[in-house]
Amino acid sequence: MDSVYSRVAENNVVWHNGFVNRVDRNEAYGHKSGLIWFTGLSSSGKSTIAHAFEKRLFEEGIKCYVLDGDNIRHGLNADLGFSENDKRENLRRTVEVARLMVDAGLIVLAAFVSPFRRDRQYIRERFKNDNFLEVYVRCSVDECARRVPKGYYEKTRAGIIKGYTGVDSPYEEPENPDLILDTEKMDKESSISLLYETLMNRGWIG
Repeated sequence: MDSVYSRVAENNVVWHNGFVNRVDRNEAYGHKSGLIWFTGLSSSGKSTIAHAFEKRLFEEGIKCYVLDGDNIRHGLNADLGFSENDKRENLRRTVEVARLMVDAGLIVLAAFVSPFRRDRQYIRERFKNDNFLEVYVRCSVDECARRVPKGYYEKTRAGIIKGYTGVDSPYEEPENPDLILDTEKMDKESSISLLYETLMNRGWIG
């Protein structure tokens, strides 16, 4: 991924600063901007929590937006498959979109399986010294399989589907996430309340 930025530098592409900056936008909106990255197995509850939390923030006048893994693949990343390299590029593009949106003053909620630690570390490094929160939405494989209506987990175990994360493709659990939401023990409302409290404690909102 680093080679992408090396090519940009070689082509003498220079970042242009406008007359309105992120600090101006944060002051106008009345809250700080940042990225909340939800990681976890498919059907662990990432998107459900992200969209519900977006609604809570929106109702309070907070500028926010959800970048959902499936939605991103309908447009921006429609040309990518599910090889390891394509998964990494999927995240790289998403992180750069998130950086632009955070600069625009939004709280961005990104819900992606993002199974590999090195990729999540890359995301964290792109937001080094910035407002960033890694949220591990924890749920067992068996419970996730029970929740999936189309039986993807069972089809993978039967060999019909290949490379499904958590079955025949690894999911590397976060070692030091900023927050853990265990959706087998916590309901949606409890998760949203904890997220809200966390943002308040970190000074993003208040």
